[in-house]
Amino acid sequence: VQLQASGGGLVQTGGSLRLSCAASGRTFSSYRMGWFRQAPGKEREFVAAISRTSRTYYPDSVKGRFTISRDNAKNTVYLQMNSLKPEDTAVYYCAARPGGSNSISSPAYDYWGQGTLVTVSS
Repeated sequence: VQLQASGGGLVQTGGSLRLSCAASGRTFSSYRMGWFRQAPGKEREFVAAISRTSRTYYPDSVKGRFTISRDNAKNTVYLQMNSLKPEDTAVYYCAARPGGSNSISSPAYDYWGQGTLVTVSS
């Protein structure tokens, strides 16, 4: 499975961005997908996850501002980010979990994209 993330950039506080993650393979609909981020000097943290049936999961830090969605026909998962804050600045990674159960833990994901940088200016 290969993942290609895109959509990062520079945005002002309060702005919006939509990240995309395109996946290879013919079984995308069977993958559980997640977004994680890593800021400089910090550990990677969970941002959002979506199950095979499109059930979604978020940490409190982004709940109500970020929305994860998937389009199985396009083998793509999205992360819509609204009301961005400077503390959202990080490299964002998409990840795929082909088997097992839904998870918000990064070690549970088997495949990772290359990351896309999001910078939110104050």
